[in-house]
Amino acid sequence: MLLQKDEVLDHLATVGNVAQFVALRPSAGVLKQSYSRIAGHSPNYRFTTVNEALAELIARSGEGKVNVRSYRPHDPRSREFVYGLELLDEVLAHAKRLAADGLHLIVNETIDVHDGGVSGVLQGDTVEFAPDDTPRCVEKPGVTSLPFGQAMDFLSTVYGFKPELRAAPGERTEFSIHPIKRGWQQAHTLLWEHETNVPGATTAAQRWPNHFSRFLGDKAFGLLMAQTLGMPVPRTVVINRRVAPFVFGTPTGSAEVWTRTCPIEPHPGLYTTVKGWTDPFALLASEDPDGKIVASVLRQDAVPAGHSGAAIVDAEGNLIIEGRPGEGDRLMLGIDLPEILPTNVTDGVRSIYEMLRDSLGPVKFEWVHDGERVWVIQLHRGATPSSATTIVPGEAHSWAEFKVEDGLDRLRVLLDQLPPDAGVSVVGEIGLTSHIADVLRRAGLPARLPAR
Repeated sequence: MLLQKDEVLDHLATVGNVAQFVALRPSAGVLKQSYSRIAGHSPNYRFTTVNEALAELIARSGEGKVNVRSYRPHDPRSREFVYGLELLDEVLAHAKRLAADGLHLIVNETIDVHDGGVSGVLQGDTVEFAPDDTPRCVEKPGVTSLPFGQAMDFLSTVYGFKPELRAAPGERTEFSIHPIKRGWQQAHTLLWEHETNVPGATTAAQRWPNHFSRFLGDKAFGLLMAQTLGMPVPRTVVINRRVAPFVFGTPTGSAEVWTRTCPIEPHPGLYTTVKGWTDPFALLASEDPDGKIVASVLRQDAVPAGHSGAAIVDAEGNLIIEGRPGEGDRLMLGIDLPEILPTNVTDGVRSIYEMLRDSLGPVKFEWVHDGERVWVIQLHRGATPSSATTIVPGEAHSWAEFKVEDGLDRLRVLLDQLPPDAGVSVVGEIGLTSHIADVLRRAGLPARLPAR
């Protein structure tokens, strides 16, 4: 027999935390309470009147607002939904109007999906989620998709608590996670639906950019991916615009730090990276006063740098490892050229690449070798179209020269001025892993290097 929605909700509340609610059924023209979950009251506490029940629900709601959802008995389809009501008289008016049509009602607290948390679905061993949305986000592009264990590590690190979710074959749970405790149990995790005997989910698609990587900033998301996959990542403090600061990674043994801006999506070499500490809030205000480009500022332990560099996969699928002694900032900016690296360094970088590739496919990453091991200091997915003489393949109607010594800022100006059928001919030597090469790849115009 198909259970009514209030019966399903009552059962769900025995499995985990749910949004506070009062369920009402029409009986002889009068609304009667069927089930309820309100913080501070026992399960299905029977209030004296419907007015009393709804008044208590509004008072206990974190937002001071409630929603009215209507449905017909034993019909899985919802009917009218009224969102965000603050006044008891309004709630009663809508409830009585809908009940007059024979509809049953669930009145639940309004939950703010823009509170810095995420919503999503756990199915089998796969977790998918996004910020600023309901669990229906999984029906849209841009969700984060991770295996259960990695997702729990990821979310626990960002929010400082472990989500109250349980993975089991054949089960599907819609959930939301909140920085401030919610629901009738006053916990951080809310359950919205729970099903059994469902097909297994496909393998998690560990891709970014996605909505959560933009929420945290691309560098922070990539480093968290590396951390949860077991890679050595320097201890990093993330000062994000929308969630409380959080820390992950391993101390490097250095008392020095780097301060790095963390844009929503990669902008190689455009925003501040500085050795030493600087006010993160002043940095956010000066570099992105509108809050639309830079999501976070990172305070990262410096790694005592024996060698530094980057690794990418070229157009033929070959791993290209470039680096030089000491710190790698001048190499990445195209000021210094790659040098021949010791075998123990290239072997260490290759080992890290192979472990990341096994989980993510082709990747590109920046690294520092401290004389004993390789640290990952940035991580991105994907191969590149580059080769020894070509950064971006393709034919162009005309070629504009770019002198390497002119620097990244001049390159960006040049790219903004070029027509769509033009290409860039680089004059001078650069590494294929440099920010100059990366900016050219992101521009997508044909770009060639001088023959070596």
